[in-house]
Amino acid sequence: MKIVKKIVLVLVVLLVAAALAGASYVFYLKPKYDGELTLQHIQKETTVYFDDFGVPHIYAASNKDAMTALGYVHAQDRLWQMELMRRIAPGRLSELFGNVALKNDKFFSGLGIEAASAKAIAALDKNSESYQLTMAYLDGINDFLENGPTPIEFQLIGVPKQKFTIEDVYNIYGYMSFSFAMAQKSDPLMTDIRDKYGIDYLKDLGLDGSFASLQIKNAKGQQQEYAAISKAVAALLDNSPIPPFIGSNSWVIAPQKTKGGKVIFANDPHLGFSQPGTWYEAHIVTPEMELYGCYLAGTPYPLLGHNREYAYGLTMFENDDIDLYQEENNPANAKQYKTPTGFDDYAVAERTIKVKDSSDVVLNVKTTRHGPLMNDLIDGLDAKKPVAMSWIYTQQPLHILEAVYKLSHAKSKADFQNGVSLISAPGLNVMYGDAKGNVAWWATGKLYKHKEGVNPNFILNGASGNDDIAEFLDFSKNPSAENPDWGYVYSANNQPEAVDGFLYPGYYLPEDRAKRITTLLDAKPNWDKEAVSKMLVDNTSMVSPQIIKQFVSIVDQNKLSDMERSAIAILKKWQGTNDLKDVAPTIYNKWVYFYLKNTFEDELGAEGFKRFLDTHIMKQVIANQISKEESVWWDNTNTENKKETRAEVITKSFKETITSLEKQLGSSVEGWTWDKVHLVEFQHPIGKIAAFRQLFNVGPFATAGTNEVIDNQFYTYGDTPNYTVKGGPSTRRIVDFSDIENSWSILPTGQSGNPFSAHYKDQAELYNAGKFRKMKMNKEEIIKSGTKLILKPAKN
Repeated sequence: MKIVKKIVLVLVVLLVAAALAGASYVFYLKPKYDGELTLQHIQKETTVYFDDFGVPHIYAASNKDAMTALGYVHAQDRLWQMELMRRIAPGRLSELFGNVALKNDKFFSGLGIEAASAKAIAALDKNSESYQLTMAYLDGINDFLENGPTPIEFQLIGVPKQKFTIEDVYNIYGYMSFSFAMAQKSDPLMTDIRDKYGIDYLKDLGLDGSFASLQIKNAKGQQQEYAAISKAVAALLDNSPIPPFIGSNSWVIAPQKTKGGKVIFANDPHLGFSQPGTWYEAHIVTPEMELYGCYLAGTPYPLLGHNREYAYGLTMFENDDIDLYQEENNPANAKQYKTPTGFDDYAVAERTIKVKDSSDVVLNVKTTRHGPLMNDLIDGLDAKKPVAMSWIYTQQPLHILEAVYKLSHAKSKADFQNGVSLISAPGLNVMYGDAKGNVAWWATGKLYKHKEGVNPNFILNGASGNDDIAEFLDFSKNPSAENPDWGYVYSANNQPEAVDGFLYPGYYLPEDRAKRITTLLDAKPNWDKEAVSKMLVDNTSMVSPQIIKQFVSIVDQNKLSDMERSAIAILKKWQGTNDLKDVAPTIYNKWVYFYLKNTFEDELGAEGFKRFLDTHIMKQVIANQISKEESVWWDNTNTENKKETRAEVITKSFKETITSLEKQLGSSVEGWTWDKVHLVEFQHPIGKIAAFRQLFNVGPFATAGTNEVIDNQFYTYGDTPNYTVKGGPSTRRIVDFSDIENSWSILPTGQSGNPFSAHYKDQAELYNAGKFRKMKMNKEEIIKSGTKLILKPAKN
């Protein structure tokens, strides 16, 4: 018995020791939110107060010290995210993840982002404040890298610590810019449809801009299979450890329409969900400036921000800034391609990709006058028929660092607008409001025209010169609105009105969100922060009930089962809401999927249809195709001696919907509630491994909202048990200039990317419930609610 007791005692001691060791290890890895630290690059003592949600409020004697402090605290919460972000554009993920990331690296390393970054950096004024403050921010990151604890992800994967450089900042902006683009998903697919079935099949897809029924008001080749391009790019972005940028809402309400007589600014950029989330909030106060902003990992200036004088944010313009060109090889010399003036040599660049636990991969990337060949970067394209990608971001002068610096340090509206004008790509709608009562938006991007008759929705002819860009437009021709008579500006990624008769081509989203936003804004003359907060989580579609009305009118209701009648009765009463206990959204979304599948899959094939579901064109088609009774798409090309009709397709789709939902959710239609199928889980790259899911991932949660409502919780249509939400509002912000110190925000999960931090997921329940928290600017309140970290300069 004594031996047994001794064994038990030893085991208990070992368990306690292990628990203490584990607790000590976790404590060591946690971000430091209080106490004192010595930083090499701080010149004077700097104080950082972390509020009750972990937002740092930095009080510094100089802008440089503030930026060094920002870099340090940003890194201690988000170093892993920074590491991933800086590796995508130069093609360096394979160093961490091995062959599984090789396709991603081959593609991005050949796009030319690194070369464009190097050229831009060489031209920077090294004495400018934008450069000096960037270097101070990087000093802070590197101080943590050298002296702070190593993040758990670094230890699990074996990430070597390497200093951050200004090249990393530019490469992060480059990836962000590419993820905005839609041409590489849509153009190849549309070209395949044209080449296989003819132009009649394209008329119903609205490629002439005819679907753009609600526009944002201004106030001033050769046949080959191209689907490999859209398939490859979509897969790369879907599988990227960092989510792509998708869409957004924003509206800025002028003083005449607000209860407090001051501007109210609202913004909720729609991005792919991840853990940690996209934005890191920080508040900086120095004798020279004050700024509260939302920062991308590894970047020194916020893309969303405000101070006591003005607020700004962004949505995606969705303009077309990528063109794909079918080039022609010289049949007598494989090293040359055809141009309007004869044959020129391909420029060839050698890229070496280091692969973990494997040999290096050497990539030879050919480039034409238009850009790099996609054939060298992705699988599935015929090498004898080269396709080049022309992208404004890599071809125009790159001033992104100066631009985002000016946006966050503007002294006036005109100064801010000058910063907007510096952005050649990506295309953004930059939203603005200020304490003086101004409201405005400007579209960024170096916009251009092709010759009349050239349709950039298709692969263009690269050899003749006829499809080349014919004219670049001055920034003054970009769509914009300043202080319009109707009392607000807004954007929901829908198409702007024509400028000088020119309707700028792009991949705009349907009217659903825009229609709801303008309807709500027009109807109310006395907006306040509380009303705007409810609008930001509004989940009502004004379009979906109209689609259902058309669906139901087409179905022969004399041949329905009792279950089908019950479903129809629920749909007829639906007002377009997408709340957790609603049944109609469950039926509607499944019906939309089968309607699209039975209309388009026979022509596109299974893989092509899957790609089609990832395009904005698909979203435009949902409401428009149903009204075209004579459309060629209704006929099933796989059936002989029979021509299917719209009524047959819609009825078949409805019956398949009910069969599928009964199998999935049971025979009680009233039990088919939205909360059972519409789920979100914020995934960490390592959380995709089952053993680490509980530690790294946040959720899953049932969530309200749906595709293309203001609370745009988006997913891919499918006959799947759940609609897994892929993304949505990456933050919700309300800046009220009548009460600037009590403006509101919320993040999907939390401030920190460190799973051991108390702020890793402390906003998740608030976000999912549609609630907000303060963006604090009152120093007395900040001190009372948070912890204090003192950063001291190192003694020489």
